[in-house]
Amino acid sequence: MQTKKYAGFSYKIEVECSNLEEAMAAAQAGADVVMLDNFEPDAAVQAAKEIKKAYQHVLIEASGGIQSNNATKYAVSEIDIISMSCLVQG
Repeated sequence: MQTKKYAGFSYKIEVECSNLEEAMAAAQAGADVVMLDNFEPDAAVQAAKEIKKAYQHVLIEASGGIQSNNATKYAVSEIDIISMSCLVQG
């Protein structure tokens, strides 16, 4: 990933992905964090498992549409970060 060459060692590269193919490509390219954006809970969990299987070092973030009534559905060991934009929007 060319960006890392210019950003330096202290920066993390995060890529927002809307499907599994994008997420796998981002992980393969060297992203530090792969954001699964607007994934349904089951799809996010499945995608996170597949990504972690191939790229254990990548952090997985679930984001988009996550609220207090469904956040626990994203709480699995393969998902490292859960973002709830509802805290700052609306």
